[in-house]
Amino acid sequence: MLAALLLAASLPSVPPDLAAVGIIVSPRPQASVVILRSGGRSRIVGVGEAAFGGKVAAIAPGRVTIEFDGEQTVLRLTAGAPLPTRVSFAASDPPSDPTTPARAMERREVERRLGQEVSRILAETTLVPMGEGPQVAGFTLARIPEGTLLTDAGLRPGDVLTRINDIPVDSMATLISLWPRLQSENTIRAVVLRNGQPISLTVTLR
Repeated sequence: MLAALLLAASLPSVPPDLAAVGIIVSPRPQASVVILRSGGRSRIVGVGEAAFGGKVAAIAPGRVTIEFDGEQTVLRLTAGAPLPTRVSFAASDPPSDPTTPARAMERREVERRLGQEVSRILAETTLVPMGEGPQVAGFTLARIPEGTLLTDAGLRPGDVLTRINDIPVDSMATLISLWPRLQSENTIRAVVLRNGQPISLTVTLR
């Protein structure tokens, strides 16, 4: 009896506050990633990787399966609060940067490249939250990998990303969860601060 109690106490348990706050699903399952949060900490992990005492077994749209000592637990995507919806701004979008013209990309090609590049983008991109206190007003792209969808879309190191298609970029979870919500859009417009000036970057999906 004592041995059984000791064994049970040593087994990993599911943290009660464990949540999936962001998911990117790739056509290649091994390239999909999820943002897990527990105890005030966040981890970005892929299939087969460990976090918070469990191992990610599968990632699917809106949910992730995590294995704890042979037992599987399914977490549904949640951001802890409703995801922001489209909002209206009194001012129109700022002008485009003449050195960064609008681009057009094939939707299928974007999806293919995202599946190939997501691991590199997550590993090599450094985001610094901007704002006062806990309120995030955007993210500075302190470092981004060259030759990826980010740079091909017109983003540069030092840009401060503030909103995409009128959705404020107010958290990492929001940023990660945007692509599935933008897949049906024909135009993606990002507003960034570049050298202190707001500009628009536009990508048309064909």
